[in-house]
Amino acid sequence: MSTTSQKHRDFVGEPMGDKAVTALSGIGEILGRKLEEQGFDKAYVVLGQFLLLKKDSEMFTEWLKDASGANSRQAASCAQCLKEWCDAFL
Repeated sequence: MSTTSQKHRDFVGEPMGDKAVTALSGIGEILGRKLEEQGFDKAYVVLGQFLLLKKDSEMFTEWLKDASGANSRQAASCAQCLKEWCDAFL
C-alpha cells in the first residue's frame, strides 16, 4: 500500500474552497503554472475536469499528463487526491 504525502492529507481533510491548483497532491509550481496557463488556476477547476471525466482516474491521469506534462506518478497522485476528496465531500 502506498503512503500519502502531508499535502495529500491536508487537501483531502478539508473543504476545497478557493485553493490554488498547486494545493493538489502531485502538482507543484511548474505543473501548476502550466495548468494555470490553460485556465486551470484553481483546484476546483481541475476537480471539474475530473468530474467531467466521470471520476475515471485513468482518463484523468492521461488528460493531466497531456495538459501539464506531469509524469505518471504525479498524475496518479493528483487523481487519487481528487478521488478521495470526492469520496469525503460529495
